[in-house]
Amino acid sequence: MKLVVEVVDAHDLMPKDGEGSSSAFVEVDFGNQRSRTRTVHKDLNPVWNQKLSFRLDDPDILPKQSVEACVYNERKSFPGRNFLGRVRVHGANIVRQGEEILQRFHLEKKWLFSSVKGDLALKLYVFPEPKSPPPLPPSPTNHSCPTSAVTESDTITSKTTVTNSTIDPAAPTETLAVERTSLTTNPKPATTEEAELNQRPTEVKLETTYCINKHQVSPQLGKSVEQQSPATVPVVPIMAFQQVHYGQAQPSRAEEYKLKDTSPQLGERWPHSRRVGWMGMVGGGDKLTSTYDLVEQTYYLYVRVVKAKDLPPNAITGSCDPYVEVKLGNYKGITKHFDKKSSPEWNQAFAFSKERIQSTVLEVYVKDKEVAARDDYIGRVVFDLNEVPTRVPPDSPLAPQWYRLEDRRGDGKVRGEIMLAVWMGTQADEAFPDAWHSDAATVHGEGVSNIRSKVYVSPKLWYLRVNVIEAQDVQPNDGSRPPEVFVKAQVGNQVLKTRVCPTRTMSPMWNEDLIFVAAEPFEEHLVLTVEDRVHHTKDDLLGRIVLPLTLFEKRLDHRPVHSRWFNMERFGFGVLEGDRRKELKFSSRIHLRVCLEGAYHVMDESTMYISDTRPTARQLWKQPIGVLEVGILSAQGLIPMKLKDGRGTTDAYCVAKYGQKWVRTRTIIDSASPKWNEQYTWEVYDPCTVITLGVFDNCHLGGNEKPAGGGGAAR
Repeated sequence: MKLVVEVVDAHDLMPKDGEGSSSAFVEVDFGNQRSRTRTVHKDLNPVWNQKLSFRLDDPDILPKQSVEACVYNERKSFPGRNFLGRVRVHGANIVRQGEEILQRFHLEKKWLFSSVKGDLALKLYVFPEPKSPPPLPPSPTNHSCPTSAVTESDTITSKTTVTNSTIDPAAPTETLAVERTSLTTNPKPATTEEAELNQRPTEVKLETTYCINKHQVSPQLGKSVEQQSPATVPVVPIMAFQQVHYGQAQPSRAEEYKLKDTSPQLGERWPHSRRVGWMGMVGGGDKLTSTYDLVEQTYYLYVRVVKAKDLPPNAITGSCDPYVEVKLGNYKGITKHFDKKSSPEWNQAFAFSKERIQSTVLEVYVKDKEVAARDDYIGRVVFDLNEVPTRVPPDSPLAPQWYRLEDRRGDGKVRGEIMLAVWMGTQADEAFPDAWHSDAATVHGEGVSNIRSKVYVSPKLWYLRVNVIEAQDVQPNDGSRPPEVFVKAQVGNQVLKTRVCPTRTMSPMWNEDLIFVAAEPFEEHLVLTVEDRVHHTKDDLLGRIVLPLTLFEKRLDHRPVHSRWFNMERFGFGVLEGDRRKELKFSSRIHLRVCLEGAYHVMDESTMYISDTRPTARQLWKQPIGVLEVGILSAQGLIPMKLKDGRGTTDAYCVAKYGQKWVRTRTIIDSASPKWNEQYTWEVYDPCTVITLGVFDNCHLGGNEKPAGGGGAAR
């Protein structure tokens, strides 16, 4: 085994040559082995891109060792060197080849008075030494048997795969299919006799999946993540996308790392599409793909019911309460109905999966809803599916047309017309997110809105800094003792307190900062109360003030914020005098310095899995470095989450979160192996961030009883 330290570059080094520059080189020390890079002369931002190898006898003791990289300035006037900084990397943070990522470290001091600044970029990984093949036995003809091997000119490509390993291999496994990888080699024959046997390249197709259990291990951090709910949340580093490795494929190290071939028909087989990769970053100047080229193509029959006109009234009621029924085989979708309206407008879309089409005829019925008797038939329109056009974006949407209604037998026309659009499309169609789906035909009412795919953005968060300076003329309820005064501040459910003023006086001083988190559009209020600590279990209210957050200024830099005095609500009321209440003409006041901080990033997620490091204020944002495209394909082996009709079932949907943008796929009803095949995009501002994926059960669809041995519904 070898330990490889790839020294990439350094940035903003300390000048040491007396001329405002440095001639830097890096010396790496590991296990009493030392090696150094070349010297880059006269450059405070040197670039080396040089690999240094070290012998690693026992990989098991690597977590107990460390790698030290020191940056020096090479002196020219007289022999010697100047120290510019050092970096220490613990062995537990070193990964195997194929998992390495570029890491940038701040340079540290070696001595107390060292002058150090800048950072150093490294890649560290363990590289297994190739084993020599055993010698072949000689053939009876005394000629060596020709062998074929992969040489440097052969091509082996692969994409980085991030897999959450499971702790318990026997636990029920859930897999989320995410990527398709192919390895293609072109071995060169050693002799011309073997050329005919190796005319075709060897092709090895691999299917990468995420194995998700209730216990997971993050391969980057090596920490166990306890799942508090049945939701499965893999975290995928953005830096892992679009990395290419060269070398032979390594066998799996454990049972849970085995690859599973699900053979998805990804976007490279779609006509007129551009394949980027399951998760890829496209440069900021590239045009986004308009079709779903990262997922499997699925076809749907779309029916858009727009409106109707000139519908006849009912002979009994004298009015028309119309609705439309769209029927395809055993599937039937119904629009909402209108009361007493002969020219209704619905503008509803219906999507029937091509895999479940059981008929060659589409029937659209217009009916009159009656309360006491059976619904009355008004007319219908029939479509032959063989004549339905196909539409694939970026084609323009199919324009709806007016169709004359026919009678029940189809022999003649009846009064009334309906405007429809019928076409065959894919999940890339604009009508897909809001359409009624045939695979969710059992869902009605408010449940329909709970199963649709959604894209939503988190509210912008600001830090609210409240500097409580002092108060004046604080009158205690008990005049026999000096008050022990403190201030309690509340924003929404957040409550913070200052310390009790050490001086017992009616003009206390604190000068303390209280930090809250406030969300736009700042509908909450800042509530301040001045209280007297009478007993450790009781506090007396001495004054109160309520301030809207829109009253305070927004600060985007370090300019000072001016303080202000605020009058508290009046201290109280006097005793009754006759028939009127005598109000006390007195109130205390409080001195505050309050602002909304926008130059900082509000930490609303774990620093281990952060996806957004931008400041709050949009004015301080930098331009995006690219676009992340994610195709959510499917999941397999989901456990039953609830009981319906005495059997376990799961209504699964997937959530992906990156930055402020959240996406949620549609819910697949009653399936332990759902297929979503939906694609989404995010703008990326920092490659050293992660995207979080989660699979949840929709608990809004009934059957909330927990199955025996199963978990509860995750939200």
